[in-house]
Amino acid sequence: MSLADELIKLEQLRERGTLSVEEFDRAKARLLNPDPVPAAPSDLARAINRLRRSGSDRWIAGVCGGLTLATGVESWVWRLLMVALAFAGGLGVALYALLWIFVPAD
Repeated sequence: MSLADELIKLEQLRERGTLSVEEFDRAKARLLNPDPVPAAPSDLARAINRLRRSGSDRWIAGVCGGLTLATGVESWVWRLLMVALAFAGGLGVALYALLWIFVPAD
């Protein structure tokens, strides 16, 4: 759909009362001035992207060792949390298994 078609649709929505004048102005400004620079990733996104299973600090698969490298929290804390969650309905086992499957090795 071209820019002209998008503007016509916005105008029709405003005329029907679906969009307020302020909403119309914001949508029109977004169409006419798209943001070419993507936003920088947040700290959380960077931590998730650098998450890897540890090859050296491992008992089973290195998940807790990898969480240590990504967060700075000691691995024994992560292991204790996983065991506590395992006794809370098996959530720790499921979470550990998912991280084992989806987090790449170091």
